[in-house]
Amino acid sequence: MSPVNTTRLLIADDDPDSLAAYVLFFDAHGYDTRTTGHGAHALAEYSAWRPDAVVLDIQMPGMDGRAVARAIRHLRSAPPPLLVAISALTSPAQQAASIAAGFNHHFVKPADLPAVLAAITAHMRAAAADDPS
Repeated sequence: MSPVNTTRLLIADDDPDSLAAYVLFFDAHGYDTRTTGHGAHALAEYSAWRPDAVVLDIQMPGMDGRAVARAIRHLRSAPPPLLVAISALTSPAQQAASIAAGFNHHFVKPADLPAVLAAITAHMRAAAADDPS
């Protein structure tokens, strides 16, 4: 069993199979996870819960992941959350558009979940090192 991880992780993907796989993976690593299948719901959940990291699909119904990322960045949360895109969009231009929208990382589906975990872990360690408390 993994040690308890206090990192709060919001995951939004409209593919229920992908969402279930992400939850199994991150729950097994001790993350406190919440999920949704819709972009607008992801923004509402972010605003209410203020997770440390957010994993978003780009192509979701209603509000796409990039719009959610821009809205989250517009809130200017302190500390700012890590935003990770996991998407079927593969071109360098599409990946650059994700970064321009406010994502820290853009992973292509099917995502290498250990690589996503490593990115989140590195971010959380850096944030903890920068925290003066």
